[in-house]
Amino acid sequence: MILGVIPARGGSKGVPRKNIKIVAGKPLIAWTIEAAKKSKLLSRFVVSTEDAEIREISKKYGAEVIKRPVELATDEASAISVLQHALSVIEADTVVLLQPTSPVRDKGLIDNCIKRFQETGADNLATGFICKAMEYGSCVHTRRQDLQGFFYDDGNVYVIKSELIKKGKMFGDKVERILISRAQNIEIDEEFDFWLNEQILLKRKGLMNR
Repeated sequence: MILGVIPARGGSKGVPRKNIKIVAGKPLIAWTIEAAKKSKLLSRFVVSTEDAEIREISKKYGAEVIKRPVELATDEASAISVLQHALSVIEADTVVLLQPTSPVRDKGLIDNCIKRFQETGADNLATGFICKAMEYGSCVHTRRQDLQGFFYDDGNVYVIKSELIKKGKMFGDKVERILISRAQNIEIDEEFDFWLNEQILLKRKGLMNR
């Protein structure tokens, strides 16, 4: 069984109530719920929250909701603890973590990640991009285009074997990576990210309606 988990606590501090803040005409979390609903490979997906308003909005958009313990909805609570709780409620072989703070997803992205995970026999997989950022003042003088860079996971899609999660791990021996377009890499942490994601979503919506 492949279980999708959308974590959405109510106490975000960077942008208060960000998971239900309106972006491009609908609550932020709705974009991820709708993407999960379109997946053909997720056996089931749930929103994990302690918040009554998030619960009601999630149900309105067609999501199943599991009640997260309040102690797992603090700033200190880890993602792994939230996934462990979800697995204690619903048994699954594989977990797909879908963060609502990444609302831009190409059609089929979730299923493409699951397919790659299965085909490669990976223990865990993440979407992301090649980061070539360098700290100003560093002794590296290589041209940016010549830098090898490193893979930076963008928070959009993670696929993980449940046996790892139960052991308190997010990574196994075989790590798989998927490069996705920059438009899908922008995770929402602050108000500017909301504006940027909204411009992308509105543009995509306009193109689809032509």
